[in-house]
Amino acid sequence: MSDSVLFIDYATTVELLGVADAMAICEDVYRQHAKNSVQWSVPPSQKLDSGAPFHNHWHTKSVLLAEPPIAGARIYSYYDDGVVNTVGRLDCTRYIVLTDPRTARPLAIVDEHWTYAIRSAAAAIASLNWLGPRAPKVLGLVGIGTMGENCLRCLRRLYRFEEIVCTSRRPDTRAAFAAKWQAKLGIPVRALDSVEAVVRAADIAVGGTTRTDIVSREPWVKRGATFVSLARREMDPAGWASFDKTVIDDWDCNMTMREFRDMLDARQFDRARLHAEIGEVVAGLKPGREHDDERILVHTTGLVSQDVAICAWIYERALAAGRGIHLPAASAQTFALPED
Repeated sequence: MSDSVLFIDYATTVELLGVADAMAICEDVYRQHAKNSVQWSVPPSQKLDSGAPFHNHWHTKSVLLAEPPIAGARIYSYYDDGVVNTVGRLDCTRYIVLTDPRTARPLAIVDEHWTYAIRSAAAAIASLNWLGPRAPKVLGLVGIGTMGENCLRCLRRLYRFEEIVCTSRRPDTRAAFAAKWQAKLGIPVRALDSVEAVVRAADIAVGGTTRTDIVSREPWVKRGATFVSLARREMDPAGWASFDKTVIDDWDCNMTMREFRDMLDARQFDRARLHAEIGEVVAGLKPGREHDDERILVHTTGLVSQDVAICAWIYERALAAGRGIHLPAASAQTFALPED
């Protein structure tokens, strides 16, 4: 229906998009970035951060992808008072608006709670096809909320671990996580009290908390391991340059993050010490892991290009399956005239 906008609800996105689908789409978008076929908005991110009494945060990002042609804007809002953070919860605001860049016609409004959650994990974990250990035995999860659980969903598509160790702020939540996934996977899943113990034990360690302080330290990462940092300061900025390879999703997008800029201002890291962006590795322009004993840091801040590509993929499947709710576009309501 050319004169309608398709609204795709949360449950439909969960039904249509699988974990493997999200990982494949993220890989494809990385290749598009390597070909410079992705156009960002300027600036790439706009933010409204309000302190007390609202503790409200609005972020807006937009992008145009040439293959296939699709444009979209991502809008989200969450509450964070330093104690409660709703960024990963279903009661925050999250939508992607899709348009056809050839005509500027609206196509869809997609609830992005599931797509954001799985993209955040899939974009980082997909890079381990090139940057992860060949046969990791122990997975370490620092943070076992939405991000940590979705990383595990992605990682089990790539590896068969012998053991998982995890930690979080609350003993009860990490114990429940360990019990749930031990039953699902049939391998030992141990809840530990310290971040250091988890990272030191891991062949692949994933930092996926909502903390703003430094969470993990570079000396804790053993030879041959890969540490996956999901934004902010999951890995101590002072240790970035000590890894054999440091790889990020996109330099310019990371430059929008205060923690990243602070690290550069402190001269703890610079672009000359960056091994590659993930797209360069996925496209074969830069090497991935070359030796079994390399210690590799992968850091992602999140690419709206992948969010939009995933939602465009869902949109096409929703159309084909007759799913979603068609909302009337303004072009279908030319009969409505304002009062003179």
